[in-house]
Amino acid sequence: MVKEYEITEQNINQRLDMYIASLDLDLSRSMAQKLIENGSVLVNEKIPKTSYKTKLRDKIKINIEEPKETSLVAQEIPLDIIYEDNDILVVNKPKGMVVHPGNGNPDGTLVNAVLNHCKDSLSGIGGEIRPGIVHRLDKDTSGLIIIAKNDKAHINLSEQIKERKVNKIYTALVRGVIPEDEATINMPIGRSKTDRKKMAVRKDGKEAITHITVIKRYKNYTLLKVKIYTGRTHQIRVHLAEIGYPVVGDEVYSNGKNEFGVHGQMLHSTSLEFVHPITGEKLHFEAPLPKYFKEILDKLNNE
Repeated sequence: MVKEYEITEQNINQRLDMYIASLDLDLSRSMAQKLIENGSVLVNEKIPKTSYKTKLRDKIKINIEEPKETSLVAQEIPLDIIYEDNDILVVNKPKGMVVHPGNGNPDGTLVNAVLNHCKDSLSGIGGEIRPGIVHRLDKDTSGLIIIAKNDKAHINLSEQIKERKVNKIYTALVRGVIPEDEATINMPIGRSKTDRKKMAVRKDGKEAITHITVIKRYKNYTLLKVKIYTGRTHQIRVHLAEIGYPVVGDEVYSNGKNEFGVHGQMLHSTSLEFVHPITGEKLHFEAPLPKYFKEILDKLNNE
């Protein structure tokens, strides 16, 4: 689908990406930049730079891909829905569920479940109809995750996350007793040089900031409230392991051994706070700790 526009006096001397984002196309500025970088935007039949400033009577052509049908299969998998309206879905994801199909996990994922639940109400961002996964949780991290049901909601939520306006709080049980009541871990994270499947603290990595607050100390463990200000892959797990307090059960960033026989990290996305992408209402959601998590805390409390 090609859209054509002509620059009028109202729009002269405007950055091209900002001009495109201002059009009634449901495109964010970052998405407009990608279109320009991919050569999908022409100015007077020439490929411009993202920083191009519009001139009077410039002829702009924007080629927007029509969404393709996804090859993903809808599956009837139960969802623990915390909230739903016409624009968003907030789900309490169980431990062990993969968010998106990939190598080794072709189906049985959150995406397959959402496809079945939402039917035709899905976003088409990026040229493919998909159930708007705005952010992700690791397979063995349980808790709250937001799903956008249309492009407008998806764009807005993505921008909120990019601008760090989505407040994400996690609960973690870590090995060892942390002496400080609060601490901020500010260490850059990048792909591990020795194992491409893992992330690691690296000087040349991307900025990663995690704030921890002690909820309770046990004999050999600490229960933490964790707030992340950035969303790097495996951020909480990498940071906590780096400072010597790995998440209990984490088989990637510690040896995974624990007295409770837990497989996979004891990390739960407890609360989410953000602005509704359409109504502008401030929303706050909480998800209780999983049963196994509560049982382990009960055991520790009784010791």
